[in-house]
Amino acid sequence: MSTTKYLILFAFVVLLNVWHSKCEDQPVVDTDLGKIRGSILKSRLGNDIYSFRSIRYTKPPVGELRFQPPVPVEKWNNIYDATQPGPVCPQANNTNSSEDCLMLNVYVNKLPVKEKTNLNRPVMVFFHPGGFYGFTGASYSFGPDYLADEDIVLVTANYRLGSLGFLSTGTKEAPGNNGFKDQVMVLKWVRDHIRAFGGNPNMVTLSGHSAGSWSTILHMISPMSKGLFHRAIAMSSSPLGAALRSRDQYNIAQKQAQLLNCPDDSPVNIINCLKTKSAQEIADTRSGFAEVGGDPILIWRDVIEPDFGQERFLTEHPVTAVLHGRFTNVPIMLGLTEIEFGFVSHIAIRNQMYVDMMNNEYERILPIVFNYERGTERSRRISAALRQFYFGDGPIENSTSTREGIDYLYRDGITGFAINRAVKLISEKNSANTYYHLVTYRGRYSYFYLPDTNRTQTAGASHHDELMYLFYMSTFFPYINRDDPEWNMVDRMVKMWTDFVKTGNPTPGSSQLLNNVHWPPYSKNSPKYMDIGDKLVVKENLYEDRYQEWEKLFPLSDYS
Repeated sequence: MSTTKYLILFAFVVLLNVWHSKCEDQPVVDTDLGKIRGSILKSRLGNDIYSFRSIRYTKPPVGELRFQPPVPVEKWNNIYDATQPGPVCPQANNTNSSEDCLMLNVYVNKLPVKEKTNLNRPVMVFFHPGGFYGFTGASYSFGPDYLADEDIVLVTANYRLGSLGFLSTGTKEAPGNNGFKDQVMVLKWVRDHIRAFGGNPNMVTLSGHSAGSWSTILHMISPMSKGLFHRAIAMSSSPLGAALRSRDQYNIAQKQAQLLNCPDDSPVNIINCLKTKSAQEIADTRSGFAEVGGDPILIWRDVIEPDFGQERFLTEHPVTAVLHGRFTNVPIMLGLTEIEFGFVSHIAIRNQMYVDMMNNEYERILPIVFNYERGTERSRRISAALRQFYFGDGPIENSTSTREGIDYLYRDGITGFAINRAVKLISEKNSANTYYHLVTYRGRYSYFYLPDTNRTQTAGASHHDELMYLFYMSTFFPYINRDDPEWNMVDRMVKMWTDFVKTGNPTPGSSQLLNNVHWPPYSKNSPKYMDIGDKLVVKENLYEDRYQEWEKLFPLSDYS
């Protein structure tokens, strides 16, 4: 063979190998919508993660579809490129955002097309936190690196945020809840297409943190979500707490119009004008809704939709629904972290203006922060009782006792009481088991570090902190390697969470990794919870003295 022919043949073989290698690195699955090309990432144990990122699950919610319920995506003819993270949904001061953001991500360590069999694995769907105005489900925020070593299918997703997702005028122009309806569309997509990725649509665990946890409990109540999931995990938020829906969401719609110089005199004029504004203009008004510092944390939320002929996400108050047992009965894990929002105390105590306001204007401040009714005699009684319970008769000042009072007040008022009430109410009516937990593990990293410590000392397990042991959150926390002291915490969290996804029980059998600890279900007669710290310890009656005060101030008799 001549040298020229040999070189040509050699080059052809090299190109063939490169092409074959590229195909191996970009797996393709065939769904009812069309073919989807993904990529391969690596897990923390060095396993392949077949990753399909930014799969469109609805039509883009732009133009006339803004402020409307999601519309199912149509089939495509070419191979869909799902090899890269997509844009985040519009949020304040984010240049990587797009209104065309309704996309989901699928991660799995085996594929049916490669295994030549239907794997039929349990599925975990995760909805991200962010107060309904921030964060994203993208891989750089919630990477699959830890969970994907287990034999599950992981799905994360974006949903519309802020006014673009939750604006409600209480009329047919914008009934509300579109961000939650986006989430329903994710669950329907999983039901219809997850088999192509080796998932079992009849074994879906819905999970979420903070706003995603609030969402998870609402999906248990919503008639739109019935039958779309079979287990639930709710971390660090609940719609069953103290908030009495004191802020009419139409007022929020009017405020949104005012911030963009739109007329606010009618729902039609509000919607028509807001449709002329860019998505980023709308998102960038977030700070304009703040009334005291960054509060209230919760601005946009679920609404009880009047019937205008649309499919309604929520038809009654969540507490009323749960009290009467009108919710999907599934095994559920609920819990929170030790500090939650208590870290605010370390900042607030240094702000003399805040200290003065808490001393002199607590009747105005507390309803804003903790989302209860304002300006009524009852509101004033609640505020006075909270001040007395957490601070006593003394002044609110720059002192250890005041800092502790603010710490406990924010822990309980924003997340703790709401989760605790959810545990009690759901467990009483749920035909399946309810599991309660408190994360007290204090690693080297945290969402909040103590002031003047150069990010070397944490206040304890704060809001969001437990997520770093389930996901690689590259925008917030370092990667946890085998030599890191947090490695064992990742092992334990991943095992308990994925065992629950697989079986509906976080400790279905003995495990040396968990020191053979059994996590018992919670009940009224046995109010047990798992303390997840340096060790796993079963305890009972979590913060019961403090939560009873909130129960007295916001009694269940308020709800029919």
